[in-house]
Amino acid sequence: MTRPDPTVQLIEFKGSTLPVVAVTLHSLQPEKLATAAAELFGDDPFFDGDAALLELAHLGELAKADWHRVKYVLKMHGLNVIGVRGGSDELRHSAAAAGLPTLALLERPARSTPSVTDPAPATTEDAAPALATPALPAEQPSAAQSTPAEAPPPSAASTTTLFVDRPLRSGQQVYARGGDLVMLAAVNAGAEIIADGSIHIYAPLRGRALAGARGAEDARIFCTRFDAELVSIAGLYRTFDGGVPTELAGRPVQVCLSGKSTETADKLIVVALKTD
Repeated sequence: MTRPDPTVQLIEFKGSTLPVVAVTLHSLQPEKLATAAAELFGDDPFFDGDAALLELAHLGELAKADWHRVKYVLKMHGLNVIGVRGGSDELRHSAAAAGLPTLALLERPARSTPSVTDPAPATTEDAAPALATPALPAEQPSAAQSTPAEAPPPSAASTTTLFVDRPLRSGQQVYARGGDLVMLAAVNAGAEIIADGSIHIYAPLRGRALAGARGAEDARIFCTRFDAELVSIAGLYRTFDGGVPTELAGRPVQVCLSGKSTETADKLIVVALKTD
């Protein structure tokens, strides 16, 4: 009989940041959620089995919900709900009883180097704004990094900027972690660019652009030729499945939020830029 090796550690712990979509809900009535989700995403799954965290802060003192049906509505659009945050104590307790623990998202800036990846191409099926924040995949070091206690927080001067001077084809993704992204070549249909800060595109944007990926509501997207499939600022989306409006198509544009605080930043604005 083979004995287990006592030197092998059977359980190991590593710090990591998992890809999670934070979804802000203003209602927990399954019928209303189903109608709103269908308007946003259509009949087909928009997400690809992504883990989702439900933000309940805007639900006031609501004390209970039919969590099974809420999870089912989001599951139909490709989201697997793993937990909740915010909301009343009673609501969080009822969620925990349904197998949805209270979780918190880390909002500290990552220190890793910006990366370029080639994931499988994503499809865009909706044609209206949606409230969902994609938390981006980033494996963190397993060993803790020591920092002097008196060290100040990172300043704006230390923010990194990623420059990309080659076109992105369908299925490719660029993520500027912890800083801004400057594209000097086209972002073709089916490609995706993501930045924790702002995005500057000095070329056609035909794919997807997501700025303020970790919640920076002052982030913006600037583009010299706008033909996007999707744009997002701090998790607020607008898609163009039916095509970009005529007054914006092929023109320089700016994308930003309408407000500067959590309470007022609830509308995504895409406006043409005057270049003369």
